Amino acid sequence: MAYKLNVNGQTMTVDVPADMPLLWVIRDVLNLKGTKFGCGIGQCGACTVHLRGRAVRSCLTPVAAAADAPIVTLEGLSVDGRHPVQLAWQEIDVPQCGYCQAGQMMSASALLARTPHPSDQEIDAAMTGNICRCGTYLRIRQAIHKAASYASNPAPTARRIPPARNGSHESKEAL
Repeated sequence: MAYKLNVNGQTMTVDVPADMPLLWVIRDVLNLKGTKFGCGIGQCGACTVHLRGRAVRSCLTPVAAAADAPIVTLEGLSVDGRHPVQLAWQEIDVPQCGYCQAGQMMSASALLARTPHPSDQEIDAAMTGNICRCGTYLRIRQAIHKAASYASNPAPTARRIPPARNGSHESKEAL
C-alpha cells in the first residue's frame, strides 16, 4: 500500500505493507541510516525518531501510524549539525562507541522541546529506556544541560576534531 510520509520536512510516498516498522522504511526504503536497529522490541531506544514532535521507537511504530505525520530523524535535527544537542554532544564528547547516540540525541531533543531547562530527575525520566552499553549516562546528562544552556547563550561554533595520527582519540584540537 502507498503511504505519504513527511520525513525531515520532505514529503514522499512509499509503497510498503501497512505493518512494516517505520524503522525499516526509514533505513531500507528511504536510505536514511542515522536511525539504528538495536533490539527490535522497543527496549533500547537506538531507533528513536520524532513522530508528531514526540520521541517514539520506530521499531514498534507501523508505517501506517506515521502516514501524513511529521517525522524527524537524526539527519533532520539540523541541516548543518548545529542543533544545540548535536553541538553539546560534541563539546562534552559524549559518545564512546556511538551506536546508541542517535536515539539518545533524539530523546534528548524531544525532552528539550517540551522542557527547555530540565532537572536531573526530568532528564533521567525522559532518557529511561535509552540504553548505552558503554555507560555514558553522566556525559549524556551533562550534554543535555549544556544544550539547554544554549537557549539563553548562543551555541558555540561547531568544531571539527581531526583524527589522531596514531589512530587514538588523543588529538582534540579544533581546526
